[in-house]
Amino acid sequence: MKELSLNILDIAQNSVKAGADTIRITLTEAENKLTILVSDNGCGMKEDFLRNVQNPFTTTRTTRKVGLGIPLFKLAAQQTGGDIKLSSRHKDEFPDNHGTEIEAVFFTDHLDFTPLGDIISTITVLIQGQPHIRWIFSHTTEKGQINLDTAELKEVLGDVPLDTFEVISWIGDYLKEQYNEIGY
Repeated sequence: MKELSLNILDIAQNSVKAGADTIRITLTEAENKLTILVSDNGCGMKEDFLRNVQNPFTTTRTTRKVGLGIPLFKLAAQQTGGDIKLSSRHKDEFPDNHGTEIEAVFFTDHLDFTPLGDIISTITVLIQGQPHIRWIFSHTTEKGQINLDTAELKEVLGDVPLDTFEVISWIGDYLKEQYNEIGY
């Protein structure tokens, strides 16, 4: 993929398909390293599937026989000297504490580092497409931090849906404003 934000979109969509009602996307930049963490409280993966999920020929999709999201994310990290860690707890074994977490580390000074891209559009598209999910976004840089929690927005907005044009536009502007404030 041309931008890591598109990988994040794909990984978050997996969380949506897993039935998560809370999805956390955390980006941390320090010196020459970018860490991307996507975690959810979805149904999780059983141990046998988890062992094979990084194989492109392992997928739950019925429309095609390959699943490239996680393998491409892993490849993008490894090309910079980084890697991914994947953990999951299936709801059958952990009925009160299940979900999946994927953490990818990228070295930003490497020639093969894929740019982050338009993370603001990624976050707004995710919220617009799944407004009932609690989306928690955080991006920490050496210059400051950007935060968004849709639970806080819902508290303020009351009955106004998050997926209306006005709210989605405001969310995009709010994120842009935070990025501008820290000079990102």
